[in-house]
Amino acid sequence: MTRQLRITLALVLLVITIAVSRVATGFSDKEVIFYPTYGFKQGTDWIIPMRAKVQEPRSAELMFNALFRHLPARDASETSRFKARIADFVADDESGEDVRVQYDGDSEQKKYRIADANGRFPETDANGMVEGTLTLPDAVAQRLLAQQGSTGGWLSYRAVSAEHTAAGRVRLIEPTGVSVISDIDDTIKVTEIPAGIQVVLTNTLYRDFVPTTELRGKYESGGDVAFHYVSGGPWQLYRPVATFLIGGGHFPEGSFHMKTLAASIRKPVTSFEHLARFVMPDGTFQHKVTEITRIMERFPRRKFVLIGDSGEMDPEVYRQVQSQFQTQVQEIIIRDLTNARQLEPNRLSGMTIVEARTVTPGLSQLSR
Repeated sequence: MTRQLRITLALVLLVITIAVSRVATGFSDKEVIFYPTYGFKQGTDWIIPMRAKVQEPRSAELMFNALFRHLPARDASETSRFKARIADFVADDESGEDVRVQYDGDSEQKKYRIADANGRFPETDANGMVEGTLTLPDAVAQRLLAQQGSTGGWLSYRAVSAEHTAAGRVRLIEPTGVSVISDIDDTIKVTEIPAGIQVVLTNTLYRDFVPTTELRGKYESGGDVAFHYVSGGPWQLYRPVATFLIGGGHFPEGSFHMKTLAASIRKPVTSFEHLARFVMPDGTFQHKVTEITRIMERFPRRKFVLIGDSGEMDPEVYRQVQSQFQTQVQEIIIRDLTNARQLEPNRLSGMTIVEARTVTPGLSQLSR
């Protein structure tokens, strides 16, 4: 996601932060968003990092009329997409929620709670978030995989705590094998960064998403390859993006690792500070390095293919990761949409370069 796009989203969200409390939710059910994750082996247990958000949806129609009615006129389909894509930005975050899950088909019907690093079971915070881990003994995991008829190590689970509805997925990844770490915007989803901020915003909020085609074969290897999608985009865009990429069958199922953008209406000053940090390019660089490092440390015996684009800092992120994990990084693949291979050849040195179909010469410096 470009810095310009992050700034624009930040300004929109600042308006939302100030005005959103004026609009009633219009709903009574609380929904939980379980973000797709993975499990790694530790001794005889599987450790599953968990991230969940509890929120109460707000009326998209009321919210749109209150906050966005002065936007330039769009046709009905584009307006409908816009409402859907801002839904998780304007939802009412629910704090103090006790989230419990149960694996589908579990003959023992055991309920699990997300534990923090101290072994306690936290409730959701002011932003409706709860993060921690679930621990699953391998014997139980194998039984659940069999009961669910699982392929590829995937397990399904659902929320069973009071007033919560949700379903989630986790892949138990073996200690050895090949993993792909992939960026999203302009790597596997067309954002058209070279076309400028208005086109980028239109593609992100109004238009049907379009998959890139140049790298498709890199995601069709099948077998035991595991996928992790690491993006500088905000978690609030996870659902529309994942529905398109994974639900639409364009790319394989995998874990998601997006950027935290707090927007609690209860703490507008804190929210503004988060927005300021969100738009800084160094924050995205550090976010990606941190997330990728954590994954690779948990799988020291796996080989990794890193896939990104030249539009922002993927080459720099991946070079930094490669310097830390030289024996684990099998290949770095860059979709070059800024003609960096000619304008900045040293930047992509040693990487596999895939030419994007549309390239704007001279844009590489601007897009970074």
